[in-house]
This record gives sequence, structure tokens and C-alpha cells, in this order.
Amino acid sequence: MLYCFGGSVLSSLMLAEPPVALLAKSANILLASSVCGKHLRAEWEIRYLVFYCPQDIFYRCFAFLPLRLLVAGMKEVTRTWKITAGIEHADSHFKDAWLVMVAVGWARGAGGGLISNFEQLVRGVWKPETNELLKMSFPVKVTLVGAVLFTLQHSQYFPIARHNLVFLYTVFLVVSKVTMMLTRSATSPFGPFEATLGHMFFGLQKTPSKVKGEGAASSNGSSVCERSSEQHQDGVKKRQAKKTE
Repeated sequence: MLYCFGGSVLSSLMLAEPPVALLAKSANILLASSVCGKHLRAEWEIRYLVFYCPQDIFYRCFAFLPLRLLVAGMKEVTRTWKITAGIEHADSHFKDAWLVMVAVGWARGAGGGLISNFEQLVRGVWKPETNELLKMSFPVKVTLVGAVLFTLQHSQYFPIARHNLVFLYTVFLVVSKVTMMLTRSATSPFGPFEATLGHMFFGLQKTPSKVKGEGAASSNGSSVCERSSEQHQDGVKKRQAKKTE
């Protein structure tokens, strides 16, 4: 439940609202129990059906690829209205506060990923290398982008109708998710843009040829220094021999 309602919990805490208010609606609990997704085996409400269903029929049904694609697409559709609902909710509390709207919309749409660190602590498993704030996954990244876009549109600084933006953003989410599932690829569609921005703002990485050239230059420099030191020692020895003579 903590993972399923991570967005609602985070946004409620950010807006000083009771985080357990979502449990007052039975529909939310039923929805979290039915929408399994990739965390199917982690849902305690349906653990009996997952682990004790005859012939493992329940899990096989949700492991069927077309059904998984359908559920994944529905999940991305709900991500869009979660972002927009979070932005409107934040705007009702803090008028025209861009950062608050972006933060609440981001938390509402990607709360499961953002609250994963706390969820790991609750389970007694701590993995700092999976910190979503340091190494964001694709859902967290695309939710942040969507929160910024919808905030600009809500503040009338983005010249596009809301329904058009919702449609385009949802199509991008669904197509990206389905493509990643079909190709079994974890590569983010933002990879080329991130690489380009990284080269622009943080410089190009050193090529192997340059590294080899620098290694050769350093080896040549070290050999020259060794030769000069040997010549200096020979000169000192000759001077001492002349003095003794």
C-alpha cells in the first residue's frame, strides 16, 4: 500500500494534509489490489491468489504479454491525470507557486519511485545505489518533465490547449512504455538528449587516442627525466674524481 499510494502520501505530507485520508475510500484500496503491474508479487492483499492459486493461474493471467501491455498503458494514462490533479491541488493551496506545483505534481505522479527509499527502510533493505533522486528511472524523469510542462500550461506560459497537451503527453508515455516492454530495453528515450546536454555543459570525454597520446608523452617525459638525472650523476662523479686527483 505504501508503494501504491506513494504519490498521495507524499503530496499530502507536502501540503500538510493527513496522509491516511486516501484509505477512507474503499475504491482506492480495491484499485490498488487489482492493478498489479510489475509489483504484483509485492501486494499483500492478493498474496493468497498469487502464491496459492491452483496451477498458478492468477499470476499466469497477468504475466500474459497482451494483458501486461494493457495494464501498463492504463497505468501511464493514470499517471497523466495524477500529475494534473496534483498541480491543481497545489495551486488551490498556493496560488501561482511554480515550484510547489511542480513538486506536488511530480510527487503525485511518481510517488512510488520517490518513496522507494523509505519503503526499503521499512522492509529492512537499504540500497543507496538505487536512490531515485541521484539516479532517476525513466518514470521519475518523464513525470518531472510532465510536471514542468503542465505547470507552465496551467500558468498560461505554454501556448497549447490543455486537452492537446494531455493527449500528446499520454501518447508519448504509452508508446514509450509499450516499446520498452516489447524490446525488453531499459534504455531511456531521454538518453540521447541527456548525452548531448552532458557534452554541452560538462565537456567532452577524453577519447582513447588522446589518452594513449598522453600516456606516450608521459612515458617520454619520464625517460627524458631519467636520462637527465643519470647525466647529472655522471657529472658529479667526474667532478669528485678530479678533486681526488
